[in-house]
Amino acid sequence: MIWSGINPKDQFTWFLEVLPALIGGALLASTYHTFRLTPLLYGFILLHCVVLMVGGHYTYAEVPLFENLFNSERNNYDKVGHFFQGFVPALLAREILIRKRVVNGGIWQGFIIISICLAFSAFYELIEWWVALLTGEGAEAFLGTQGYVWDTQSDMGFALLGACCCLAILSSLHDEQLNKLEDI
Repeated sequence: MIWSGINPKDQFTWFLEVLPALIGGALLASTYHTFRLTPLLYGFILLHCVVLMVGGHYTYAEVPLFENLFNSERNNYDKVGHFFQGFVPALLAREILIRKRVVNGGIWQGFIIISICLAFSAFYELIEWWVALLTGEGAEAFLGTQGYVWDTQSDMGFALLGACCCLAILSSLHDEQLNKLEDI
């Protein structure tokens, strides 16, 4: 967080990009003693925060490692961010749904988790739109569209991919950690 905030490309864009990490950090701190999460989830939340902070420091359209990557005309670091926007919330939603016994059955559980992630992604796209309307021209750095007409749809597609990958790859490991928690 400190590195990210030192001399970022645009201070307002930095604030907008790291705000979800700050809100998440406050929520995690306030619920740590009453609803402790699995180490797996805490680790991926931290990784997601790092993705947000790197994007905030450089802006998502200008992260150096992703310049001309694979001869692409655009910087695709924002796709990494949107992948994590599906991946990490899927793990979080899964943990809450299982621990609170909200839904039984793997198929329904997976459907609901993916639906939650898509709803979250769509809501984030609406937030980006509202910020663009309120800030005018300065919104390009926050939006990171880079002239790509299908940016919003591909962002949600990457969040969907992230959610599906999370469920396919981590469910077994997540179940093991959930079984070790005292309140399960």
